[in-house]
Amino acid sequence: MRKTFRALLFSVVIALAFGGFSAVQVQAQGQLNTILNKMEEHKNWLQTLTGKIKEARVNSQLNLKTTRAGEIFYANKGGRDIAVRINWDDSNEVLSVINGEYTLYTPGLKQAIRGKTEGSKNPQASNALAFMSMSKKDLKANYEVQYLGVVKLDGTGVWHLKMTPKKKQSYKFAEVWIDQEGMPLQAEITETNGDLMTIRLSSLKKNEIRLHADRFKVDLPKGVKIIKG
Repeated sequence: MRKTFRALLFSVVIALAFGGFSAVQVQAQGQLNTILNKMEEHKNWLQTLTGKIKEARVNSQLNLKTTRAGEIFYANKGGRDIAVRINWDDSNEVLSVINGEYTLYTPGLKQAIRGKTEGSKNPQASNALAFMSMSKKDLKANYEVQYLGVVKLDGTGVWHLKMTPKKKQSYKFAEVWIDQEGMPLQAEITETNGDLMTIRLSSLKKNEIRLHADRFKVDLPKGVKIIKG
């Protein structure tokens, strides 16, 4: 009789445990769909963006951290076609992305790297910002998206997601912090060699000014060496 009772008790405990786990999973999945819907709504609404950008890089082998700051300009040209320009303060380096092509101009080296954004390892800041332009369908098609909960970012509650590429990329996974409007405020990319790159946006102005195409073009001085990226 005792054995039967113990077996029954064990079965009830297991059933409750797995039942609770399933409920948590369903709840998390529902929250994830809500977040992705918010991101898509915000993406479609956002036409232009200006603000400040900070980048932090950690070299895992040398345990060396570098940081820099600048200003960002963003325009939604429809679908996944976006235009981005980042002017870095310290080095006067400029990263421009338009029509699926990028230009990375480094005045100190008198060189500019140009190439396609898809599959490139160079415009990594742009890759981190790419989550702003992806639809819910794109995100689900290209990533295993995991909801990690609500965390604090500068004292405000934000959604924390982990995105693992379904196809081989130059990075293992990305973590993204989303505000309640559906705007990605921070992205941290873990590269295949263990290096980290974090992009943080702040002081954002949305849909306040019209950004013309020439704002995103990079005028290269004579004598600049152009390298194919």
